Amino acid sequence: MAESYKVSVKLISQKGNCEAGHRVGDEWLVDEKTPEGLCIFAFGSLLPFITPLMFGGSFPWEKDPDVATVACPDADNPVVFEIRRLHD
Repeated sequence: MAESYKVSVKLISQKGNCEAGHRVGDEWLVDEKTPEGLCIFAFGSLLPFITPLMFGGSFPWEKDPDVATVACPDADNPVVFEIRRLHD
């Protein structure tokens, strides 16, 4: 099995009203299960970025290979998350 990492998801920016009640500073740990309390619509947007970080991948447009910055799909109330690979 490939080496895997835990990742954290942290809400870093919010404009408007998040319908799920999330606020800047909220944070979740992602391991092998869906993080409790994280909006399912946000999670759906984050998952394509979480998976590569969990298995050692990175994104060429990010300055830090351990990070991805992703927005929630609600364009009227933008919420931005930082996904970070954790090294134990």
